[in-house]
Amino acid sequence: MIQGRNYRTVHQNCWLPEGRIADMELLSIGLQCLSPMPELLSYWLPAADAQVLIRHVNDTIAGMVGRFPGRFVGLGGVPLQDLDLAIRELEYLRNDLRFPGVEVGSHVNGVSIGDPRFEPFFTAAEKMHAAIFVHALRPAGQDRIVGPASEQAVCFPGDIGLAVASFITGGMAERHPELRIAFSHGGGVTPLLMPRLDRAWDITPSLKELLPRKPYAYARRFFYDTIVFDPASLKHILQALGESQILVGSDYPFAMGDPDPVAFLQRSHLELDVLHAVTRKNAERFLLL
Repeated sequence: MIQGRNYRTVHQNCWLPEGRIADMELLSIGLQCLSPMPELLSYWLPAADAQVLIRHVNDTIAGMVGRFPGRFVGLGGVPLQDLDLAIRELEYLRNDLRFPGVEVGSHVNGVSIGDPRFEPFFTAAEKMHAAIFVHALRPAGQDRIVGPASEQAVCFPGDIGLAVASFITGGMAERHPELRIAFSHGGGVTPLLMPRLDRAWDITPSLKELLPRKPYAYARRFFYDTIVFDPASLKHILQALGESQILVGSDYPFAMGDPDPVAFLQRSHLELDVLHAVTRKNAERFLLL
């Protein structure tokens, strides 16, 4: 609800852990990582107001984790429109709530997360060994959609690709080699974008001066989820971005998510060692479990 009006209707399992666990049992999911619905990151609110809302969301997630510590871990939110507040909230997440990390949007009010202004936050995250999960949010290109297709279907993959590229071409990935960062929606357009960026690196001296390695090398250091809906697409991102870097995503309980992520992996006929990495080992490395 916003100012007394219905903004969005969501399923009660967004906040009821018992319902989540019942679905997890049906879907063969042992541990679920909880993170804020991206709209609740609230970058467009005054920072002090966003801090109040985000703290409520973080504490709600912590309550769910605390009740069922064997079934949930948490990623919180921070008000990135104010870096001092964001870093203080990250400290609260890591030191008080013991969350493995934080979720951030692909941009903050139109400013890509690769922008140097966010350097202090990512420096702090690296020092705290905090995992960063990047989710598309209010994506670019919505004004170009024709017909009833949703922004989640059409624009989220492009917006994630912009976030990945900005994190590389802005030098953020080079300056923070120990940062563990994951991108939603299988990285979106990233697997197709990286060969073009490598070509640009070959012919652009200024890009070579900024990046000692080709862009693809940085992209293969990031993590990505499995929400691509197509076995051929999954196999492509495994090959292009690395079998050690892909981990199960669900977008639960939203309609655009994968309704049965484990069954999707089974339909993809992965080798057993790859299946084990995608369903367990890679997430353990990303979250330091």
